Amino acid sequence: MERITLFADILLPLPLKGCFTYRVPQDLNDFIVPGQRAVVQFGTRKVYAGLVRKVHTNPPRDFQAKYIISLLDELPVVKEEQFLFWEWLAGYYLCTEGEVMNAALPPAMKLAGETKIVLHPYAELDTEEVSEKEFALLQALKNKKELSFAEASNLAGLPKVLPLLKGMIEKGLILLHDNLDDPWQPRTETLVKLTPAYGDEEKLKEAFDYAEKRAQRQLELLLSFVHLSRRYEPVPAEVRQKDLTASVKGGSAALQAMIKKGVFETYTQQVSRFDHKDAKNEVIVFNEHQETAWQNIHESFENHDNLLLHGVTSSGKTEIYIKLIREYLDKGMQVLYLLPEIALTAQIINRLQRHFGDRAGVYHSRFSAGERIEVWNNLLHGGIESHGKVISYDLVLGPRSAMFLPFSKLGLIIIDEEHEPSFKQHDPAPRYQARDAAIYLAKMHGAKVLLGSATPSLETFFNAQSGRFGYVDLNHRHGGVMMPEIVVADLKMETRHKKMKSHFSSLLYESIKEALENKEQVILFQNRRGFSLRLECEACNWIPQCRQCDVSLVYHKKINKLRCHYCGYTIAPPTNCPECNSTGLRLKGFGTEKIEEELPVFFPDATIARMDLDTTRSKNAYRNIITDFEDRKIDILVGTQMVSKGLDFDNVRVVGILNADNMLNFPDFRAHERAFQLMAQVSGRAGRAQKRGKVIIQTWNPQNHIIQQVVAHDYESMYHAQILERQRFHYPPYFRLIKVTVLHRDPDVLNKAAAELAERLRKHFPKKVLGPEYPPITRIRNLFIKHMIIKLERDARLGASKEKIMEIVAFFNADPNYKSVRVILDVDPA
Repeated sequence: MERITLFADILLPLPLKGCFTYRVPQDLNDFIVPGQRAVVQFGTRKVYAGLVRKVHTNPPRDFQAKYIISLLDELPVVKEEQFLFWEWLAGYYLCTEGEVMNAALPPAMKLAGETKIVLHPYAELDTEEVSEKEFALLQALKNKKELSFAEASNLAGLPKVLPLLKGMIEKGLILLHDNLDDPWQPRTETLVKLTPAYGDEEKLKEAFDYAEKRAQRQLELLLSFVHLSRRYEPVPAEVRQKDLTASVKGGSAALQAMIKKGVFETYTQQVSRFDHKDAKNEVIVFNEHQETAWQNIHESFENHDNLLLHGVTSSGKTEIYIKLIREYLDKGMQVLYLLPEIALTAQIINRLQRHFGDRAGVYHSRFSAGERIEVWNNLLHGGIESHGKVISYDLVLGPRSAMFLPFSKLGLIIIDEEHEPSFKQHDPAPRYQARDAAIYLAKMHGAKVLLGSATPSLETFFNAQSGRFGYVDLNHRHGGVMMPEIVVADLKMETRHKKMKSHFSSLLYESIKEALENKEQVILFQNRRGFSLRLECEACNWIPQCRQCDVSLVYHKKINKLRCHYCGYTIAPPTNCPECNSTGLRLKGFGTEKIEEELPVFFPDATIARMDLDTTRSKNAYRNIITDFEDRKIDILVGTQMVSKGLDFDNVRVVGILNADNMLNFPDFRAHERAFQLMAQVSGRAGRAQKRGKVIIQTWNPQNHIIQQVVAHDYESMYHAQILERQRFHYPPYFRLIKVTVLHRDPDVLNKAAAELAERLRKHFPKKVLGPEYPPITRIRNLFIKHMIIKLERDARLGASKEKIMEIVAFFNADPNYKSVRVILDVDPA
C-alpha cells in the first residue's frame, strides 16, 4: 500500500499572519483532522499547541517542513463555523487570526512551552571527547532533569548556544524535549454505597445489630448513610463520601473500618464543576404593554433578523427575554444571552436558572481554567455527564467572550444593555465590538438578534429608525410604577449658601435621611474609585505624578498608597512636598472610597458597602455584594458605573449622582451620549417596586442640555441633537472610523514616525485623516502616544480601504527607521 505524505496548516495563537505548514508523521495520518490541537515547534526554542486548520498533500516550496510533535485531541475542539467567524473578525478588525484564536480559546487550551534540554538516556559521560563547556552542561543535567536554552547559555558562557547543543546531540549526549501535556481533566467525586451483600435487608440488620453492641461510631455512620441515601423513600439519592464522613465525628476511620468488613464500597463518578439547580417553572404573566411588545417582536422578526427592543428601565424587558428564550429552546435551538459585565451575571443567572435549571450555563473570565473548559466541552459535545445524568447547556449567559463558544444550533442572540461601552474590546487585539460581531455570528447561523436597552446607542437607534433593524418600544414601567422623579441639585448655589455637608447637597442629604428612616435603600454613584483623586501642595501646587504615565496618582486610604490606575505604580504618600518642602499637602477631589468613609459620620446607623474595581477583584465578590443588597443587609451602596448596569433592586428609594460634570466634560464625540446613558441608567435603579423613586443629580451646571434631557426622560431629544452633530462633523453612524495609534518610548522618534505615517495615509485618503495628535494622557507605561483618525464614508469600499491601510502600515513597519515604533489599528473605536 502506497504511503501518503500529509501536511497540515497550523494556526498558532500569535500575532502573525496566516497559518504555518508542518509535516504530519506517518503514524498520525489516520487520526489528524481540522480543529484538533497539534503540538508543534515554532522557532528553535518554543513549543505551542496550535490548531489544525487544513490537511493536504502540498509540501512547502521554500523550506523543509518540521514534523508535528503530537496531537492533543482525539476529536476536533474547534468547529469550521468558528474558524470562519475568526477569519471574518480578523479581516474586519484588522488583526491576525492568531490574535483572534488567542482571545477565543479558554486559557487551558492554549498550551505553550519552551523546548527543554534533557540528558540522553544512553549518554557516555566519561568520554574524553567532551569539551569543558559540554562537561559543564552535562554536570548540570545530572543534578537537574532539564535545562532551558537561557540556562544552557549562561552555564556555557555563550550568547549563542545552539551550535554547541547541535554538536552534543550528534554525539548522543543530550536530547531536546518538546512535548506539551494537556493539564485538563474531568472532575470526579468519590461516592459510597452498600456492597451487594449488605444491600439485603437481613444482612443490613446484622450490621446494625453488631454496630449497636460494639461500634457506636459505625452505628452513627450507618444511620447517617440511610438518611443521606433516602433508602426508604420513593426516590433514593447517591451519597458523597465527604458528606457521609463529615456527618459523624471520626467518620473517616469508621468508614474505612466498614469498607474492610465489606459493608460499604466506594466508587468514582464524573461530576460538573458547577452547582446546578432544578427549574421551578415559574409562570410569566405579561401586562398589556408587554403583550403588545411580544406580538410586535414576532411580527418584526418576520421581516428583520435584527431587532431593537427599546424599553424604559423596569419595563419588564427581562420577562420578555425569558419567554422568548423558552420559545427557542422548545424548538430545539440554542440561545446566547450577552451581558456587558460579569457583575450582571450574578443577578440575571439566578432569575434564569429558576426558569431553565441546568439548561442554563454561564461563561466568563472569572471562572477557573477547568470551569471554562467544562462549559466549552458542554457545547462542543452536546452535554457532559454529571451525577449519572447528562447536563446540556442550551442557554449560555456571559460577557463578550461567550460568543466564541462552539455553538451548533444557535437560534437567538439577546444583547442586553446593548449600548454599553464594555461590549468593545480595547486591548489586546482583536479590538472587536461584540454587539456588531454577534450580529455577524447570528447571520452565519441563521439566527435572530434581539438588542435591548432603555438608552440605545445612537448607531443602533439610527439603524432602527432607518429600517435596517426592526423596532419595538416598551415605554411603560411594569406594575404601573412611575418613572423616578429626577431633581437637580445646584452645587454652585449650595456652596454659596453653605448648605453642603462634605460632598452631599442638602437635598441629597435629606433624601437619604428620609429613605433610611423608612427602611429603604440608597445607591450613590461616583464614577471615580479611590479615596482622593490627587494629593496637592497648597504652597506650590505640586502634585505627585506616575513615573511611567503622564497622570497624577490617586490616593487609596485602605492601603495608604498613591496609585496609578493605568500601570499600577504605587508609592507611599509623602509627608513633605519634594519641591518646596512644605508640609501643607492636601487631598483634593473624591472617589468612592472617600464617600464610603464619610457616610458613617452623617448616617452612623446605616450599613454601607462599596462596589467598584477595588472591592470586586475576587471571583464571588460581585455576587456577595449584590446578594447582600438584595437581602437588605446593606442600606447604602456606593459605586462606580457598575451600579448602573441593569441591576434590579425593589427597595431602592433614592439614587444620588454625586458629580455629573466629570461625565460631560470629556474630549470625545460620544461624551454627551454616554453621559445621558449613564445618568439615565443609574436613575433607573430607583423606585422599581410600588413607590416612585427619587434621583438627585449634583452638578455645577444645572442648565446643561444633557442634564435637562435626563430630567425629562427624553431620549429622543438627545438622539436628534447628537445625530445632527454626527452628520455635520462626519462621525458614526454616517461615517466609519479607524483609529491609528502610534507608540514609542522616545517622543522625538514618535513625532517623526507619526508625521511620516500620517503623510503616507493622506496620499491615499486625502481629507480623511485627522491628526496625528497627543491624547489627553500622552504617556502610558513609558510609551508616548499619538492618535490619528481615518474617516471613511459608509458607502465606500470598506474592504479595499482596509486592505490599503494594512498595506501602508506593513510598509511603514518594514522601514528600518521605524521598526521600533508600534502601530495599533482600531476599527470602530469606542
